[in-house]
Amino acid sequence: MTAWITAAGTSQFGKQRDKSISELAWTAIGEAFDDLDATAPPRIDAVYVGNVFGEPGIAVRAVQGFGITEVPVFCFENACASGSVALHEARIAIETGRFEQVLVLGIEAMTGLFTGPISPQQSDAEGRSGLAMPALYAMSASRWLAEDRVTVDQLAAVSVKNHAHALFNPRAQYSGSYDIAQVLASPMISDPLTLLQCSPLSDGAAAVVVSAHSTGAQSVKISATEHRSGKAWDHRSDAVWGYDIVRATATAAYDAAAISPTDVDFAEIHDAFTIGELVTTEALRLAPEGAAGRYALGGTTALGGSLPINPSGGLLSRGHPLGATGVAQAVEAVWQLRGDAGGRQVDGARRALTETMGGGVSGSDGNSCVVSIFERNEDAA
Repeated sequence: MTAWITAAGTSQFGKQRDKSISELAWTAIGEAFDDLDATAPPRIDAVYVGNVFGEPGIAVRAVQGFGITEVPVFCFENACASGSVALHEARIAIETGRFEQVLVLGIEAMTGLFTGPISPQQSDAEGRSGLAMPALYAMSASRWLAEDRVTVDQLAAVSVKNHAHALFNPRAQYSGSYDIAQVLASPMISDPLTLLQCSPLSDGAAAVVVSAHSTGAQSVKISATEHRSGKAWDHRSDAVWGYDIVRATATAAYDAAAISPTDVDFAEIHDAFTIGELVTTEALRLAPEGAAGRYALGGTTALGGSLPINPSGGLLSRGHPLGATGVAQAVEAVWQLRGDAGGRQVDGARRALTETMGGGVSGSDGNSCVVSIFERNEDAA
């Protein structure tokens, strides 16, 4: 049985301390239900929720306020991949016949919890040493710079590109027309990563309805989702942190969808930091080794290029509300494949890839990675 996304919606993304996490959820769910163009609320057999920092019971409260009761509500915490894991599990539930129609919701309210970077967990050895995520990504950037695999201008080009993409996304937290010099001149966060190369804390929600039945041209096929946890990250790997888990998960997703990387028309990937987009682009085999930086600087991965990456603005610009991010990526894929993305539309988009990778576990090459592949409903075109 095939799983289809039949409806999609999001809230605004940004600093929204005046809104509760439930209110953000209601906005996203309401838009998704309106997207179904039904005369009555749809039947929902179960709810799959991604959330990281919410209080206990938040998932049930969020959907109960929209009148969804007496159904199973499953809540997933897998760091930045939480929403993607929720979608992955929803797909499996539909394909195996467990349910016929489910709601997938990603929710997060972060700006009231943190004043700076997410605090490292003291229960981890790395956390006790103060190794926050900006420092971890900065080490990858420093290594690639030392190996001449990337340049500082190429790192900055990712930020320039994604902020420019967000100019066409009215729900993005940040946008702007920057040049490389401005990105490099922004305050240093963790050398060599400057402020404009780091994703912001964000509040937001995203929702999709996943069904066993297509509703026509607005339905988008979920061709594959694959989920992996990282192996021990030690001397046996020559790669920077996160590369191996993304490569393994992507390989499984390509095999499941019976496609190759060259079949992907655009991608929404985990650019929590500029180096993250470049490492992921190569791990996904969307660029040859050593070429991702050149692709960013030369326009290949920009709108109008041959392989647009993060047309939404990505985490750097749309925002990164952890539990909502993976579902928001899926929503962008749906809008693009329908041709509903406005000024950021990827021309002729038929197939999309999304990738989210969560970190934060000492000694592990990422605690969770999900790669998903979506296809336009060609039968209804």
